[in-house]
Amino acid sequence: MIMKPRALPLLMAGLMLLAPAAARAAVTDSVKKTVDEVVRIVSDKELKKPQNEKMRHKELKTTIETIFDYAEMAQRCMGSHWKDRSPAEKKEFVQLFETLLENSYVGKIESYNQEKIVYLKETVDGDNAEVKSKVVTAKRDEYTLDYRLLKKGGKWMVYDVVIEGVSLVANYRTQFDRIVRDKGYDELVLKLKSRSEEIKAPK
Repeated sequence: MIMKPRALPLLMAGLMLLAPAAARAAVTDSVKKTVDEVVRIVSDKELKKPQNEKMRHKELKTTIETIFDYAEMAQRCMGSHWKDRSPAEKKEFVQLFETLLENSYVGKIESYNQEKIVYLKETVDGDNAEVKSKVVTAKRDEYTLDYRLLKKGGKWMVYDVVIEGVSLVANYRTQFDRIVRDKGYDELVLKLKSRSEEIKAPK
């Protein structure tokens, strides 16, 4: 069974949190641009209507894709097993991984409840960067939420999210490695397909 990290719902919650209006550095601004668009979508009264659910989901997925590098994330999650995959297998795996994340967390984004995010620090080392932040809930609970990004084609793209010290990529890499070693790559593909269908099934 493909499990999500303990605090993983915050992954996409982080995309929708309102940020302070103060000026920010370039990498943080790349994250904020997506944040603002997600907030616009989940706050749109017309899109909230039941008959517009598909349109709302489509807009959210399109917005998330502008900053999340699913191909990079998928490759890192596969670790040493990536090199053994054929071009066709790599393409299929990226699609499955993207579907898994998108379908898992669009619902979490839509549960937006005025959480706030405070950007703490950004570090840049060549084409690598990290944006450190904390999430503050309505009950004043706080969680760390850090984005790791790569610069590709002049654009900063998220390839990992670290929630309360737990890396999304590292968590999935451990799970995927165990499945591939114990039961083979085909079993991992079957589990990803099954999980995606389970998430998409009517509740």
